[in-house]
Amino acid sequence: MRAIDIHVHPTDARVARAWAGEQADAERFFRGPWTHEDLDATAERFRSLDVLAVLLGADAETTTGVPAYPNDELAAACRKYPDRFVGFAGIDPWKGELAVRELERAIRSLGLRGAKFHPGRQAFYPNDHRFYSLFETAAALQAPVLFHTGTGGRGQRLDYTRPIYLDHLAADFPNLTIIAAHPSWPWTDEGLALARHKANVFLDLSGYSPKYIPPQYIQFANTLLQDQMVFGSDYPFITPERWLADFEEAGFRPAVHEKILLLNARRALGLT
Repeated sequence: MRAIDIHVHPTDARVARAWAGEQADAERFFRGPWTHEDLDATAERFRSLDVLAVLLGADAETTTGVPAYPNDELAAACRKYPDRFVGFAGIDPWKGELAVRELERAIRSLGLRGAKFHPGRQAFYPNDHRFYSLFETAAALQAPVLFHTGTGGRGQRLDYTRPIYLDHLAADFPNLTIIAAHPSWPWTDEGLALARHKANVFLDLSGYSPKYIPPQYIQFANTLLQDQMVFGSDYPFITPERWLADFEEAGFRPAVHEKILLLNARRALGLT
């Protein structure tokens, strides 16, 4: 296996219908088309690259009115392509006890490996104790949790996405693996400080071509945080092909390439 892409979104017809407005905004921002393909085609894309994809579910139904991407469908794709997909359940924290039960079902019954949260879209603070039963459950299940951090657009409140709230969570749940997605702009240094002070935190590099990743992220990836940085493309916003090609020229030391592309994600996901 060449690499693990820890940040991949399904792009099938269900997603196209649900997020048509977001697609138009994303295409303007990333200056390229948002590819739509079924999960069979996505599996073939990642097979051709010899990359394992972490498929991220999405459930922000309470705040957006958009139905969740079914965790059962995500799990079915992972069972069909176990050599190409690992799945993270989409969990809506505002669903309370139903969210806790869905997380338990996703991990224990469906075979998904972790959970995905988007504090901006879901309009919640990760350190709000009202949601701590979710993270207690994730820790007990040894299920990593991934959070969007930094800008998100479309009128979302930025403050929800600050890395400092994950610092509270990492301190309160030291056995919970936390993945802070994207370089956390405009709180880039805050994200780095979070990982430096909390060994249970990983930073994914998704949402940016590597040539645009903030220089301090590359500095820390080459030195103090080389064991806590992980590759993520944010496909379909950035293709894994583009990300991997740009990575070679972005200033990451050859000595850390395998860690960032593969080894660190294996540890974060609990893969042998």
